[in-house]
Parts: sequence; C-alpha cells; structure tokens
Amino acid sequence: MEVKIAPSILSADFSCLGKAIGSMDEWGADMVHIDVMDGHFVPPITIGPIVVEALRPLTDKPFDVHLMVDNPMDHVDDFIAAGADSVTVHAEVLSDLPGAIRHIREKGVRASVSVNPETPLSAVEPVIRDVDMVLLMSVHPGYGGQAFIEPVLDKIQKLRRMMDELGLTTDIEVDGGIYPENVQSVIDAGATVIVAGSAVFGSDDPGKAIRLLRGH
Repeated sequence: MEVKIAPSILSADFSCLGKAIGSMDEWGADMVHIDVMDGHFVPPITIGPIVVEALRPLTDKPFDVHLMVDNPMDHVDDFIAAGADSVTVHAEVLSDLPGAIRHIREKGVRASVSVNPETPLSAVEPVIRDVDMVLLMSVHPGYGGQAFIEPVLDKIQKLRRMMDELGLTTDIEVDGGIYPENVQSVIDAGATVIVAGSAVFGSDDPGKAIRLLRGH
C-alpha cells in the first residue's frame, strides 16, 4: 500500500499559512493535516472552521481535519461545510462512537477515529469495520515537536494484524514525533499515512523532507 504524507500545519508559520498551503502541491504532499484544539481536551487552542474555509481554495489536496476537542459532534458539520475531506474524532470523548462515525460518513466525507498513546485498541473495535482510517497518536496530543513514543510501534503492528484478520485495507495514520530517521520503523509496523509537522516545516527543504519520509 502506497504511503501517504500529511504535513501538519500546526508546525507551520501561521503568519504565512496560506503560502504553506499553496506549496503543498510543489512539495509533493498527499493531504493537509489540520489539528483542531479546543483548550479542553488538550491545553492549546488552534483554529476553527473559518480558517479552514479561508485556506480551502488554495490547494486541491484533501483536508484531513483532526478534532482534538471535548465535544466533536458540536463542530463536525461546520468543518465539513468549511471544506474538510476527512474528519477524525477521538474515541476517548464519545459515548456513541458508532453514531458519530455514521454521521460523518453520511455527510459524504471520510470518517476516522483516533486514540491517544495510552488508550487501548479496544476503544476503536466497535467501529473498526466502519471507518476509513484509524489515527494512532504517537505523542501526547497538544504540542508539536515531541519525541515518538516507542511502544506505539507495537500498537501499530497489533492494529495492522487486526485489520488483516478482518480483511480490511483501512488506512492507519500515525501522528507525532516522526522524522526521516525513524519513519521506516513506523511504515514497517503497518502505517499507511504519516503525519509530519516539525519534520516538514522545520526543514530548509520541505519537498525533500517529504520525499525522505516517503522513503525516496
């Protein structure tokens, strides 16, 4: 399965966000990862639908919106209307995870579920057949530039085995602490979508960084 690279704009220069989005085609990115934080589920506050809507005309790349918020279903429709192509919700905050995934898919976009490093995979099992992607956090959510949590490699492998046993080709996205130096171990474990913030936006040559993350 071809590995896809999703640069996280959390690590971009926010004073030049439009320029960064407009460069995604040139750099060879596959999608744009947009971290939405509410100051509750995670301490920081980032961006809302109005920013996504403003950025949407600047690239044809899919917008991969990751809702790190306490009440995701209060915001899902607004982000879809603003231009999200994929919406990720956290299993930790939803009492009706299957209903949330069903709602997102009924809106015509890709639905994804995420879990934090300490959250067991049993949390995603109720929707494993229904999601388009599972996002495994490999750092504690909220801040860029953290070190990769090594035990998550075992979690990726376990999830890939679960999917293989069910005959699923669902994407496994991994987010946090991934650089060219460690990306191969993440891919070998079974990841198909790599989120990279600091590795891309902290590089003097983002296009080269993306090629290295892809293994080229």
